[in-house]
Amino acid sequence: MAETLLALFYDYVPDILERRAPHREAHLAHAKAAAERDELVIAGALGDPPHGAMFAFRVSGPEAIDEFVAGDPYVKADLVTAPRIEPWNVVVSPPLPPAG
Repeated sequence: MAETLLALFYDYVPDILERRAPHREAHLAHAKAAAERDELVIAGALGDPPHGAMFAFRVSGPEAIDEFVAGDPYVKADLVTAPRIEPWNVVVSPPLPPAG
């Protein structure tokens, strides 16, 4: 069954590996809290070395993601240059865990 999630993409600053250490634990805790609220389905860094990240949310609208972005320690530390939100029409996947 097709499902529409909202995808959040981050572009990172070029020196993310050198600058993220003081903020990494809080950033991961922020993401885990969203997952525990059943808002965040999956997330992770893109590239090796990382140049960005992708998060998939199951929420009613982009306002919830805007709140996530505003509270993210990486964003607060200016490590993210360009967050963007896009609908993601998932047409093939193993069953995702139900919300709630």
